[in-house]
Amino acid sequence: MHPFRDSRAEIELLYSRHGPALLLFALAIAGDRGRAQDALHQVFLRLLEGADLHGIADVKSYLFASARNAILNDYRIQQRSVAFDEESAWFEPPQRDYAAEMNLRRSLFALPKDQRQVVILHVWGELTFLQIAGILEINSNTVASRYRYGLAKLREAMLAKEDSCANPSR
Repeated sequence: MHPFRDSRAEIELLYSRHGPALLLFALAIAGDRGRAQDALHQVFLRLLEGADLHGIADVKSYLFASARNAILNDYRIQQRSVAFDEESAWFEPPQRDYAAEMNLRRSLFALPKDQRQVVILHVWGELTFLQIAGILEINSNTVASRYRYGLAKLREAMLAKEDSCANPSR
């Protein structure tokens, strides 16, 4: 088989396997679905144009780091900020609870950016703290702390919402 076809199939597999988590991570950084999608397209286009994946030890981490770098480069070029579109779909559970999903989205995007990125990379990206440390260029202990603080804030926000729904007189 032609090497480009092998490479293309491998890249398509990576896109189908990691695309949703990469998009969520890119969205968390960019705050705009269009910019996040553009960044992902840039990453995979570069791969299709001839990047050699066989020389990369941790392809998953490479993809997340590449997505982050694409967005940061775009920020440097654009020097503008865009509000996050809360209505954009970022995950599809089998039986959607729209109220809980909206509450989770609001709570997730209310986290400080550094904690939000770590939570998304670990939960949706399924990356280890060591991988996340490499992507964000910080110490793995800092990653663990940000994750712990982010989860605590999410738990607190979600429990507060549940409590207010269960006891509306409060």
